[in-house]
Amino acid sequence: MLRLSEIKLPLDHPEHALRDAIIARLGVPAGDVQDFIVYKRSFDARRSVMALTYTVDITVAGEERLLKKFAKDAHIGMTPDMRYQFVGQAAEDLAERPLVVGFGPCGIFAALVLAQMGFKPVVLERGKKVRERTKDTWGLWRNNKLNPESNVQFGEGGAGTFSDGKLYSQIKDPRHLGRKVLEEFVRFGAPDEIIYVNRPHIGTFRLVSMVEKMRAEIERLGGEIRFQAKVSDLLLDEMADGNKQVRGLRLENGDEIASRHIVLALGHSARDTFEMLHERGVYLEQKPFAVGFRIEHPQKLIDEVRWGKYAGHEMLGAADYKLVHQASNGRAVYSFCMCPGGQVVAAASEPGRVVTNGMSQYSRAERNANAGLVVNIEPKDFPGSDPLAGMRLQRDLESRAYVLGGSNYNAPAQLVGDFIAGRASTALGSVTPSYQPGVTPTDLASALPDYAIAAMREAIPAFAKKIRGYDMNDAVLTGVETRTSSPLRIKRNDVLQSLNVKGLYPAGEGAGYAGGILSAGVDGIKVAEALACDMLGIGPAVA
Repeated sequence: MLRLSEIKLPLDHPEHALRDAIIARLGVPAGDVQDFIVYKRSFDARRSVMALTYTVDITVAGEERLLKKFAKDAHIGMTPDMRYQFVGQAAEDLAERPLVVGFGPCGIFAALVLAQMGFKPVVLERGKKVRERTKDTWGLWRNNKLNPESNVQFGEGGAGTFSDGKLYSQIKDPRHLGRKVLEEFVRFGAPDEIIYVNRPHIGTFRLVSMVEKMRAEIERLGGEIRFQAKVSDLLLDEMADGNKQVRGLRLENGDEIASRHIVLALGHSARDTFEMLHERGVYLEQKPFAVGFRIEHPQKLIDEVRWGKYAGHEMLGAADYKLVHQASNGRAVYSFCMCPGGQVVAAASEPGRVVTNGMSQYSRAERNANAGLVVNIEPKDFPGSDPLAGMRLQRDLESRAYVLGGSNYNAPAQLVGDFIAGRASTALGSVTPSYQPGVTPTDLASALPDYAIAAMREAIPAFAKKIRGYDMNDAVLTGVETRTSSPLRIKRNDVLQSLNVKGLYPAGEGAGYAGGILSAGVDGIKVAEALACDMLGIGPAVA
């Protein structure tokens, strides 16, 4: 097949226009184009006339002749082989079953790929099944009651289940593992369009049913998923070189499960597990992250600025944005996890702390746009030099937010106009905050370090030069956003095992190797392959 890119067509082009454009671009008779599929579709909003930009894979007569004809054209070439190839297959009489700790996107794909290769993994998830977990999450949102083991962070599907369901990433992916992730999602119920649209998303409700179907497939292939199975300890053997070999896990209920191959697919909020790993001597190191607030604007405002006269067009949907500002104090301020037509959600996982996140449904039809407005935090800012210092900083900021909000899981909030002016908010304006269970108008200046507040006050007017109205007085800031990424990294070697614990495979967001659903899924696949190669005694998979 040939891949042809940079085909531009009007937003409302007729169905036949794409085929006509392919024929015209190649200069071939219509009958020579036997078939084509859309590999990627994106929007070009840089001109006065909105355009769609296509990349297509084409089955065409005279392929070799066309490759020679267009040898110097960077937009015409061979379609790469994107088919996924398994690294091996387990024997029927497998003596050992690998363990997967955590059933978020990384754990799901690690378990799925291991199951597809015949390894019959055992998954240990501290939280509940996704529908039970949803009920517990609503308990916080509607009744101010937090379940520390079943919430936005913990349970089947991981934190990504209560998000916008974004399925794009900036990771390097030469093996097209991201496509494997997307194709599996489509197989289990995601819309076909996620394969080819530029910035695909699923939304919370669709993720719920997909996760259930993926769990059923893992079980059908011989895997086992245990819920409310919290890991409390690692079982380790000392090795002659001073390192350790994992030989199993102990659960909170006292059960021990033996295995010398364990995927540690923790989320970024598994703080008690981080503490246990540190106590057991697993090599951890500090890692930068970011903190800030969620900011809410009317979605209509964002649509009109981004799409202009095309705002409201069915194909475009709700507009998003991505903003970055380098503040004069040296801090980077940027938008994070932008959720068009969504809501700000309570994402706490520990009592006495308030955490915010963003979520959208597939329709992105809610009235507000929200995004994290965050500032980079470096290890030099941490209250200590040990690996858990960043985690302690997160906890401190979340505790402050809990008190500022009224010590009842309401979140502290402030109008953007008041925040920039440095005065407390006493009432809300035209933008109704979406955070549940509720917000408390206050002064957010004490919610974050002074350098973060100063950088954000500088960044908001700067962002308004790119998005008119971004600094509108009644836009709402809700605090705090602290779980942008893991505050530490569980270092691993070139075969993806812990630096000092053989058989332990740190993976995904909590280990510091992913940032979102797609990259976490890809990392889960990589770790599953590395583990399989080790169990089969073959060379490591290609990175």
